[in-house]
Amino acid sequence: MNVVVKKVGRGEYAYLVVREGRKVVHKYLGSIDNPRVSKMMRDKKETSAIPEQFRSLFWDTSLGNIHIKRNARYIIERVLEFGDIDAVNWLQRVYPVQTIIAVLQVSRGITEKSRNFWMVWFGVSDA
Repeated sequence: MNVVVKKVGRGEYAYLVVREGRKVVHKYLGSIDNPRVSKMMRDKKETSAIPEQFRSLFWDTSLGNIHIKRNARYIIERVLEFGDIDAVNWLQRVYPVQTIIAVLQVSRGITEKSRNFWMVWFGVSDA
């Protein structure tokens, strides 16, 4: 899922691009001057890469080398182990809570202390 901007005449219009089976479908969102559309574009940009403010969580690699989807487990582990509340809020905007919980339950990169805290935070029982 991605947002693209097309210029038509003098206006610029945003489209949501999604894959439906083998087809790539462009769904019209509206003019980029529309506040709702511009907010959607900002949100999409914010969740497509790790924000610069969280660079310190990924001290051992370049932010440009981290892919949001391919490196999901790595990102979730780092944020849950070393991040603050702002990082966790960003994490929840990027990944579904079920994905975060699944990583939390199987990860060896999260200490027991952190795991226990996040299990309580997300309301997960030990069962």
